[in-house]
Amino acid sequence: MRFTQYAIATGLVAGLSASALAADPLWEKVGETFGKAGTEMPGDIYRIALPRTDIKATLDGIELKPGFALGGWLAFQKMSGGAMVMGDLVLTPEEVNPVMTKLLAGGIEITALHNHLLRNNPFTMYMHVYGQGDPVKLAGTLHAGLAESKTPLTSAAPSAAAPAIDLDTGALDQILDAKGTNNGGIYGYAIRRAEPINDAGMAVAAAMGSAIGINFQPTGDGRAAITGDFVLVGSELEAVLKALRENGIEVTAIHNHMIEEQPRLFFVHFWANDDAKRLAQGLRAALDHIHVAKS
Repeated sequence: MRFTQYAIATGLVAGLSASALAADPLWEKVGETFGKAGTEMPGDIYRIALPRTDIKATLDGIELKPGFALGGWLAFQKMSGGAMVMGDLVLTPEEVNPVMTKLLAGGIEITALHNHLLRNNPFTMYMHVYGQGDPVKLAGTLHAGLAESKTPLTSAAPSAAAPAIDLDTGALDQILDAKGTNNGGIYGYAIRRAEPINDAGMAVAAAMGSAIGINFQPTGDGRAAITGDFVLVGSELEAVLKALRENGIEVTAIHNHMIEEQPRLFFVHFWANDDAKRLAQGLRAALDHIHVAKS
């Protein structure tokens, strides 16, 4: 039974970075229990990145960087009586059922299982999870479940500065009317919908998985591979699909992430490798059909 009487803050606090937050002893304990430190974020959120750095995947001859298409995550948020957790786990096909069995036995809900891409080798699946209760116990259960996979569960050594993005990022920002960030050589966007998203009576913050995600991975000569997911209500779905296809962008998956969310959401994944500005124009055409928050 999920909590329904408590609301979660709907977004990040403007002007306050995660690095500016004081260390929270509870989140430190969660990180210790899980075995990998996360990042404290505004809104009492603790997010643990789970990139599958052990998987060397390619698609159409392009090597996929972990932060581009293999980036799993877990996000915890405080609520009265404990915390809730949501996440997206990147798994190989043979890992799916052992991980699922362990998580279900520990009380973690599985809310979706699907692909993101087509033709990627090795093929990967994406498992969405939900839980509520004592955050330390949740962390222990999630660690035990992921231990059934080869997901790296230890904190990596501090990395060097992110490599420069070999794209005209200013032009991409202008076309998409958003500001991207350099995530280890991937240029990524997180674009929020205008209306609040609620799941079982709780508002789902952007950092908990309610934001539209768009990633550009440079492939040389002004070209880029793109992937990500649009977060849509039903009335937007067909128009977005048409806009993507009319602009040469593959639609690779349509699915849910949550079970009891309001409004009902559909997540549309996509793929292309072409001139980055041309692809941004195609993505812009799709975004024009979506009720996104003003930048």
